[in-house]
Amino acid sequence: MKKRLFFIALLLAILVTEHAFCRGKSQNKDSPRNAGRERAEYSLAGREQGSSEPESEKIENEALMPAAALEKTEMDRAEQVMKALAKAYPDRLGPAEIRNGDWAVPIRGDWYYYADGKLLPEELREKARDYDGQPFYNYPAELPAWKAPEPEEEERFRGMAERRRRNPSRRSQHFFDALWRAHNKEEAWERIKSIRFLGHTVMVHYAILEELALVEERILSESKTNSRIRAWIASLSTLDGWNWRGIADTQSRSFHAYGAALDILPKNYGRSNTYWLWTAQSTPEWWTVPYEKRLHPPDEVVKAFEAYGFIWGGKWLFYDTMHFEFRPEILILNEILLTDMR
Repeated sequence: MKKRLFFIALLLAILVTEHAFCRGKSQNKDSPRNAGRERAEYSLAGREQGSSEPESEKIENEALMPAAALEKTEMDRAEQVMKALAKAYPDRLGPAEIRNGDWAVPIRGDWYYYADGKLLPEELREKARDYDGQPFYNYPAELPAWKAPEPEEEERFRGMAERRRRNPSRRSQHFFDALWRAHNKEEAWERIKSIRFLGHTVMVHYAILEELALVEERILSESKTNSRIRAWIASLSTLDGWNWRGIADTQSRSFHAYGAALDILPKNYGRSNTYWLWTAQSTPEWWTVPYEKRLHPPDEVVKAFEAYGFIWGGKWLFYDTMHFEFRPEILILNEILLTDMR
């Protein structure tokens, strides 16, 4: 009898160990830690963002939590993201709710799930590991003071750029295609309208025409008493909006493809840098370029765009200082106040 009990106990121990091992392997690729790492690579150097700790440190701290805490943390993040999306696009998205064990939002009757940050329709949830997460990143309310990177930071940035080149991100386009009703170039073109903005014509999605008009109104009002803004407006050459293309060095769709982004180009760049990838052609260590050598619009212009739901590429680590993109959910997630348009 004792022998039989011993062998039963031994068998149970082996089964429990194998279960834990397999569970650890299956969670490795799409774990909350990896989802957080995707977000970290899009924060501005992962440091000096208000009073919060650097995103890279958050990731390491998350990794020290017990499994139950990790699952709760990721579920909280899912709730935050899906509710922010519902708030950002109330005319197109229904309220966020839990469905089939995950947070989801409806777009014209079709449900899209958080799916570990991948934003997938119901039929693709089982294939979540085939996609990279959407970048719901830290976006600072104020541009952090410039600080030359420490050697370990430089090594991290170098590794990030190399990983981006060797292994371009592949995100699911399904959610944003549905959001903007632009699943292909022809469908996207049907949503595009022209607008005069600061004396230039630009083609954008019809859904952001009012927001752009209000941004322009605020900039022109500020320019009446601000010579820097008047000089900046006079320096502009062209505005690039809709362009059916992907993000450079990735396999993901650019927001230009939806007409939800615009690049504001100057007549003369001088010696200033605007885009990290262009800078990298002459300065491989592009992250060492300080703000004074980057072409920044006046802060009041950035604030005007942010007030109506646009983020500025100058606050990205992989900077793009001429780029503005309609992403109100990013501002909501970072508790940056938007102007009420009602």
